[in-house]
Amino acid sequence: MASSLALVALLLVSCAAVVAAATKYTVGDTSGWAMGADYTTWASDKKFKMGDTLVFNYAGGAHSVDEVSAADYAACTASNALQSDSSGTTTVTLKTAGKHYFICGIAGHCSNGMKLVVDVAAASPAPAPKAPSTTPTTPSTTPATPASPGTSSGLTPTTPATVLAPPAKQSAGAAGLRAGSWAMLGLAGLAAVQLGLF
Repeated sequence: MASSLALVALLLVSCAAVVAAATKYTVGDTSGWAMGADYTTWASDKKFKMGDTLVFNYAGGAHSVDEVSAADYAACTASNALQSDSSGTTTVTLKTAGKHYFICGIAGHCSNGMKLVVDVAAASPAPAPKAPSTTPTTPSTTPATPASPGTSSGLTPTTPATVLAPPAKQSAGAAGLRAGSWAMLGLAGLAAVQLGLF
């Protein structure tokens, strides 16, 4: 029971670390999404990764945030935008690795510097939880040795020996399957088991 609770606690901490690892970036910092800002310099020292969010703050209706292709970014055209918003606060979650291109779709704004490209790094895979060792131990069944004639006790005490059984042979696929099964069980399944729902 205690080891199960420790496993649930470990999974909770791991989940919190993943959530905490995502970063929220306010585009242009205090300048926001506006003409006259240098977004190339702003993005140059940042390490964007999958799960991070970009928050564009601007005067609603005066500007827009359009995610576009590399060609449309170079041409400053939003006619084939992948997504567009002009609400005044636009939040974009970076869900895929690679370069993402953003421009203001209002005529003349992109050519006056309202354009941003971010290069998103691929997420590192989370390590699979290690399955606990299940190598059984076999107690010694060596009988006590009878005493030599003339001794009073009749039995000579023996020290119990612990004999370890050889590990069960498993294919690499079975070990991976066991680790994969733990990963698939997930936090919800462990919590349900701990709460006695199953």
